[in-house]
Amino acid sequence: MPPKPPGANQKDPPRPTAAELEILTVLWSRGPSTVRDVHEAIGSRKPTQYTTVLKLLQIMAEKGIVERNEEARAHLYQARRPMQWTQRQLAGDLLERAFGGSAKSLVMGALAEIRKLLDDYEKGAR
Repeated sequence: MPPKPPGANQKDPPRPTAAELEILTVLWSRGPSTVRDVHEAIGSRKPTQYTTVLKLLQIMAEKGIVERNEEARAHLYQARRPMQWTQRQLAGDLLERAFGGSAKSLVMGALAEIRKLLDDYEKGAR
């Protein structure tokens, strides 16, 4: 089981899917938004159906990933957790699943990639 971010508890929302993360990114940048707002933001980058965004937001609300304010005519959705919390949740999950919980393995892999990038850069600079 992946380590939970600091302050995590049993009522924390599940790890978002890629599509849910895309919606969360919009909500984090725009703040509370309507389905139409989210649809337009995503639609400016790639074709997507309004009903798909609506259904995903409804599912995300059921999971506790977003909160829905139903006071206005057009419901407003906002992320339940800040971006940094979700990033820690995803990083912890990646650390556990891909590196067996070993931060050392993760750092060593990252350092090897950095070394390769530096070597490639130095070759190109000559």
